[in-house]
Amino acid sequence: MIFLKDNRLQSRQLCTMWTHYPELLRRPVPRYTSYPTAADFTDQVGAEDQALALQRVEPGTPLSLYVHIPFCEEICWYCGCNTARSNRPSRLAAYLDALHEEIALVAGLLGGHGRVRRIAFGGGSPNAIQPLDFVRLVGDMMVAFHAEDPLISLEIDPRHVSDDWIRVIRATKVRYASMGVQTFDPHVQEAIGRVQPRAQIERLTRSLRDAGIISLNFDLMYGLPRQNRAVLMETLEQAAALQPDRIALFGYAHVPSVIPRQRRIDASSLPDEAERFAMAALGHDFLVAQGYQPIGFDHFARPADPLAVAAREGRLHRNFQGFTDDESQYLIGFGASAISQFPELYAQNAKNAGHYRQAIAAGRLPTERGVARDPASRTCGKLINDILCQGIGEMPDHLTPSQSEMLEEFVQRGLITTGGGQVRLRPNAAPYVRTIAAIFDPRLAHKIGNFSAPV
Repeated sequence: MIFLKDNRLQSRQLCTMWTHYPELLRRPVPRYTSYPTAADFTDQVGAEDQALALQRVEPGTPLSLYVHIPFCEEICWYCGCNTARSNRPSRLAAYLDALHEEIALVAGLLGGHGRVRRIAFGGGSPNAIQPLDFVRLVGDMMVAFHAEDPLISLEIDPRHVSDDWIRVIRATKVRYASMGVQTFDPHVQEAIGRVQPRAQIERLTRSLRDAGIISLNFDLMYGLPRQNRAVLMETLEQAAALQPDRIALFGYAHVPSVIPRQRRIDASSLPDEAERFAMAALGHDFLVAQGYQPIGFDHFARPADPLAVAAREGRLHRNFQGFTDDESQYLIGFGASAISQFPELYAQNAKNAGHYRQAIAAGRLPTERGVARDPASRTCGKLINDILCQGIGEMPDHLTPSQSEMLEEFVQRGLITTGGGQVRLRPNAAPYVRTIAAIFDPRLAHKIGNFSAPV
């Protein structure tokens, strides 16, 4: 999080000042990859609303596209993504057919308007499909949307990347890649159902660089079973030695009542809240010392990486992929559960892949739910985004007594200041940033959602 000019030096001095205030972390809060959040989505938004939003796109408007592949060759026990095993070729082929039809349907509604700047493939694991199928998807999107040299990014399961996949990554000019590493410790890997030797990650890192990847991210996790600070430090050291451009260090959220596959994880081997906080602080200190720039609370980037540059220049944003330097207000999602973002609307496709295919077969957009973004919610969303991305935001004209009381708790602990009509986060507020942002969310008290712990 960029609060000070010489952030690299001063972060080293100040990040060790993190103090654990458990009473401030007891409230589960959204990750705020959107506002309103997905917990506010209802069936009051449907296919007609999204069709109108697409038809209103002006010529030349920058567009970003996202394609969701809800399949993995293996299902990890910790994972909360919308994904299933890719062990039925007929089901996977039917899904890909539907994707191609959805691309044609959306392109027809856009009518040639908009300029595609970015295409992201996520999941699940996009590399659960065959390399040739990926080539066809990329080619279809380039033609349908008249895209010219868009920035293509790809999420990767490192356990299943063939030489053919590496050749395809090079041929399609994928430039950003995100690799699910999670942990290098074999005992922790065994406890979460994701075994992948370090040598495998090393080889793939070299191959991706050779294939033209210019920004490589490692997803790591703390708060995992059988993990403590020493175990986490070994993973951090091994990850930093491979020099990824970005590292996302997420806290594992154990909610087996919501994610049944997590029942396979031994809850008695999970670290407690105090240990999780210490792990997060350790990760922050170590990665900053290694030259990474902290982005928000749990992301880190090399100073020359576009994400770090955007943070320093005040251009950092949050969208459904997390922190991003993508400034487009239009993000169009394809595939089951994918979310589209428009200035006036969020619209989500059917989560169930079968329902998604049925809608496409009927010749209609598979929009299942969403929420309108009225002026009040857009103003609130900007404030929350500013707090999360810049550490500063304009205070609302009016605060409820409850909001004032909650803010004062953070003021008294030296985590924020509220003078001059602004809320400013101090560097030691980093672990509390989502909780602070949530103070300004008027919808939170009425939401029915299973949110994650702030740390």
